[in-house]
Amino acid sequence: MGDSSLWRTNKELAEIYDRHVKTVYRICFIYMKNQHDTEDMVQNTFIKLMKDNTKFQSEEHEKAWLIKTATNLCKDHFRSWWSKKRVSMDEAPELAVDTPLMDDALKMVLELPDKYKTALYMYYYEGYSTVEIAKILGKKESTVRGYLHTGRKLLKIEMEGDGI
Repeated sequence: MGDSSLWRTNKELAEIYDRHVKTVYRICFIYMKNQHDTEDMVQNTFIKLMKDNTKFQSEEHEKAWLIKTATNLCKDHFRSWWSKKRVSMDEAPELAVDTPLMDDALKMVLELPDKYKTALYMYYYEGYSTVEIAKILGKKESTVRGYLHTGRKLLKIEMEGDGI
């Protein structure tokens, strides 16, 4: 088949990009919390796609692969010693792509620890079931349900504290 980096045609890559770039951007923004780093991670996710030869069975399979890849790349970014900075949502610039309404609830979700915010975002904003989230993240369903339960509890405490 030749060069492994050319498994997909430019047309196929462009179609996958168009279908899923907004989702990948939102997932990366959950972690990076600023436009510049988010755009870098989105780019890295699609570069990884270009080099990967996974045969997708459906658009949902594509989306799940991209979410897991984007999540892992963002987590890896924060594991490195030179990149420990994060900004608050107040410092984040206007988002470059259409994103869900940045209401107070979403801001609070973004401030949660990674495992909780990823599960809550995927459940409430992307519409995945706990079974699907578990498969995408490579976790047990009970673990994902625990993340959702704890995340909701943390949000409730935060919202009550803010008088919302």
